[in-house]
Amino acid sequence: MIPQELIDYIKKARKEGVREYFIREALIDSGWERKVIEEALNSEDSWPEGKRVDIVMPADEQSDYSKENAPQQKNHDKHTEMYGGMKHMATVIGILLGVLILTLAGTWALLEYKKTSYNIRLPDIDSEDSSFEYGSWPALQNANFFEQVKNSFIAQGATFIESDLSEMKIRFYENGEMKEELPIISKGREGSWWETPAGLYKVKGKEENHFSSFGNVYMPWSMPFQGNFFIHGWPYYPDGTPVAQGYSGGCIRLSDDAAKRIYELASVGTPILVFEEDFKQDAYKYQVLGSSINAENYLAADLKNNFVFAEKDASEEVSIASITKLMTALVATEYINIEKEISITNDMLVYTSIPRLKAGQSLSVFNLLYPLLMESSNEAGVAIASILGEDRFVELMNEKAKAIGMNNSTFADPNGASANNKSTAEDLFKLAKYLYNNRSFVLDISKGEARDSVYGPPVWTGLDNFNIFAEDEEFVGGKVGMTNAAGETAISIFDMKFGVETRPIVVMVLGSNDREGEVKEIVAHIRANY
Repeated sequence: MIPQELIDYIKKARKEGVREYFIREALIDSGWERKVIEEALNSEDSWPEGKRVDIVMPADEQSDYSKENAPQQKNHDKHTEMYGGMKHMATVIGILLGVLILTLAGTWALLEYKKTSYNIRLPDIDSEDSSFEYGSWPALQNANFFEQVKNSFIAQGATFIESDLSEMKIRFYENGEMKEELPIISKGREGSWWETPAGLYKVKGKEENHFSSFGNVYMPWSMPFQGNFFIHGWPYYPDGTPVAQGYSGGCIRLSDDAAKRIYELASVGTPILVFEEDFKQDAYKYQVLGSSINAENYLAADLKNNFVFAEKDASEEVSIASITKLMTALVATEYINIEKEISITNDMLVYTSIPRLKAGQSLSVFNLLYPLLMESSNEAGVAIASILGEDRFVELMNEKAKAIGMNNSTFADPNGASANNKSTAEDLFKLAKYLYNNRSFVLDISKGEARDSVYGPPVWTGLDNFNIFAEDEEFVGGKVGMTNAAGETAISIFDMKFGVETRPIVVMVLGSNDREGEVKEIVAHIRANY
């Protein structure tokens, strides 16, 4: 049975003259399964055979149509509020066209679609210039990344939004000059499942009054910037009752007047710089006593002040094996409703060290995170990615990597099986920093904790934990991996004591023959010399 709301949407879109391509893309981005979309598009109910008229795209859109519309097997979750905005259709700057886009509640919005492109020159750590095209973020140069991007946008005369989650201010810059500064009323609680993610993003759509099926609320003046995260006015229930004051579900909440003002100033494609104080460098200084160790391809550093204790070949791009699953977990928690139940099928039962899943089971994303991060379950990775389709899921992994400054990283699958899952120790430092500051519950799960979450206890009992320091009191979380291409890999975060101070220290080993021994050697080196 084809959902009636889908039939109604297609009929209305066709009546308004919306082209087939845009109807299809809007539905895909709103979470409908491709198979259901095709059935609805071809159904007698949505368009009686005798009244069908072909809609031909203009010649200048044909190549994008072919590329964007290539057959893919994707299984989208239509309850995840992934308000997709339309994809960029050209490589030149400018307003292309207005299109109608579907949300789950059937709300329509006329979108001004514009690609914003900047050539920014940023000083790197050695005071040399490096340039990037907006949409491919520069390397996160330790803690200065956000300030450098902001200053570079200002110097260039760019138009962008700055969302300062520390000062709780949102600022709109037009041609490099601040035009508006308005208060942020609410954000996601730090350390929670819904902490608002810091990073560099862009406005992906605009909707005057978006209905969130996840929260069952209306969100006025909504602008999505990543997955389930929006900038919007104060939400209210269908009966008109405003949502109570408090932390948001990860969105950046403004007053209605402030949200409307930012909405009116911004366009689809406007860059958004989401800033958090945790990404600034603090003033703690280490006493350097001097030492060296003889391990290969490693990095050990403080996540707060970026002090490097020891490193070798930290900028070399290498295969990382199952460390990939940290990014899988990150994307799952930021783009998917983790209460979403997944029906396990036979094609998800891929090779893994400890098989746990059975065809016919129904498991939530939340419950799949435990075997994914503790036992490095390939089955869990495939199952999670299946919600959006593996191609789209991997695309989001790469987008998220760029958004947090992992410019020298590439992901090819959700499990790390391919040798093409590559990163550098420097990039993994950025991932560790982001997880520690914004998604600490992912690290809690990797340690085997987070069993008293708002989602209740996990369904699993007796899971093994492959993370080699899981029993260490100071271990915060991390991930290990091993493939022929990558060798043994490990990323481990510790809260280590230095006198009266407790500091977050990350140790990464890539291409190792003895990851446990090398991590222990590096930790011992730090304890003995700092």
